Amino acid sequence: MAVLTSRDVVDGAVDWRGRPCRPRHHGGMRAAAFALGMVALEMAAVAAVGSNLITYVFGEMHLPLAEAANVVTNFAGAVFLLALLGGFLADSYLGCLPTILLFSLLELAGFLLLSLQASLPRLRPPPREKAGGVEAAVFFAALYMVAIGSGCLKPNMIAHGADQLAVAGGGGGGGGGAGMGMSGYFSAAYLCFCGGEVVALTAVVWVQTREGMGVGFGVSAGAMAGAIACVAAGAPLYRNTPPRGSIFTPIARASLVFVASFTKRKLICPLSSSANLANTESDAGDGRRPACGDSGFRHANKFRFLDKACMTAPSQCGGDGGGATPESPWELCTAAEVRQAKTLLAVAPVFACTIVFNTVLAQLQTFSVQQAAAMDTSIPLPFTTGGAKFRVPPASLQAIPYALMLLLVPASDLLLATATRRRRPALALAPLRRVGVGLFAVGFSMAAAAAVERMRRREKAVVSVMWLAPQYVVFGVSEMFTAVGLVEFMYSQAAAEEGGARAFMTALAYCSYAMGFFLSSALVSLVNRATAGRGGGGEKGWLGDDDLDRDRLDLFYWALAALSGVNFCCFLLCARWYNSGAQPGRASDDDDDDAEGSVMEINA
Repeated sequence: MAVLTSRDVVDGAVDWRGRPCRPRHHGGMRAAAFALGMVALEMAAVAAVGSNLITYVFGEMHLPLAEAANVVTNFAGAVFLLALLGGFLADSYLGCLPTILLFSLLELAGFLLLSLQASLPRLRPPPREKAGGVEAAVFFAALYMVAIGSGCLKPNMIAHGADQLAVAGGGGGGGGGAGMGMSGYFSAAYLCFCGGEVVALTAVVWVQTREGMGVGFGVSAGAMAGAIACVAAGAPLYRNTPPRGSIFTPIARASLVFVASFTKRKLICPLSSSANLANTESDAGDGRRPACGDSGFRHANKFRFLDKACMTAPSQCGGDGGGATPESPWELCTAAEVRQAKTLLAVAPVFACTIVFNTVLAQLQTFSVQQAAAMDTSIPLPFTTGGAKFRVPPASLQAIPYALMLLLVPASDLLLATATRRRRPALALAPLRRVGVGLFAVGFSMAAAAAVERMRRREKAVVSVMWLAPQYVVFGVSEMFTAVGLVEFMYSQAAAEEGGARAFMTALAYCSYAMGFFLSSALVSLVNRATAGRGGGGEKGWLGDDDLDRDRLDLFYWALAALSGVNFCCFLLCARWYNSGAQPGRASDDDDDDAEGSVMEINA
């Protein structure tokens, strides 16, 4: 038997039998390819359900349109919010691969139950009768089995593939260099995500429309089964990282900082002295610098009241080194914990400004689908005789932004690489500027949607569904900037030595999607209550009827466009505040274009 050297064994990583991994046999791009396959197949399965769900809920379960839209947005919000649960379980208890296998089976069971309900008339309500009792129980049980499974998979599929390339000193299994292999993997992962969305919104939605939702849900189940088979087939090649701590640790540490700073609120924090600070470099021995007067930390001059959390209270200091009573963790924090709490507070306003962006995304997956269903979905086929036409499934219009992303994201990544190589930072937008461009553009998507809806209501003849394409195109461009910029911004804020914080900050970007969808549900209910009985929208409000010809969807879209404009102005103020008071020697965010890698790497 060959003797393993220290260079042959990957520290901390084990194979599927629990034995130490060898980089020449485990990991690398070859192993990561199985994770990429699962990303594409799982996305194709779940996106087809979420994008066309409103058609099933409104048409088969007979829920009112506004309530059906809320079902869809609540489902999507739950998926993204549960990403934190999946990351917590994998990091703290199970590890990535066991978490993936467990929740992928749960998601598959949900797809099968949805297919069973859609295929059996006894599990669906009678015509023109709202679903209730057993029908509603089976539907929501199946739907949230899918939500829990998909949500807990999201933060782990990409991370599991990245673990295959995270080998110090180079990639294993023929993966090439660590840096180049990792960058290529993240680029491929995001393209797999977009590709899965396009397949779901075209081929699978076409099957749902032509053959029925029962068959469509069955196709999603088949895609999910393929995803499970794909990730399981690579088990002998994987390097598995054992659980190494909760992603909720940053929240717990931040809570300690807030408690400690409150208890020491009467202390005076020195401007440049660290005489009373705990855990300095000499005391802690871990290279951490004090928070007060820390000129190397970007937010040192912000939230200075938190600096008191790492000050030793005078009553706890022994004059001769003896007799001092140690402070509890609730009263004394490390400088690193204070910096982490400051970072969370500093990024919170920027994070909050992206919620409205995802509220707009919710409309494109709900009301815009119904808007398309009320229009002429037939498109003349070129190079055919007899006026042959193809009918576009309404939900397939959502494929437009993702198809656009398949072209624009690689182009932007190439542009960034070129700008970096030629030392032209003006061509490479920094994360905050990307987010700003996206938030500025998203309002035009809703303005285009409102103009088309007004034209549809005014024109007596049926309007072509292709008039909806501009709003999806504009949103696709907006999402390319906002989604990529947000994840890059959040990822780059965590200190390099604090991996748990970095995982948490990246997962936090998913919460923006969840909160955006939940905000959409709240806005629909609020608008209906505010506009009921005031004319223009009828007694039931702008969105109270089940008929778009009687609803005032155009006014709702205009309201969202105005809200997007106000949100963009708030973002400008938040970004200006975030960039204010940058420390000497610390580049501002807008000048730091190499933060943690390429656009593609950060987005994935």
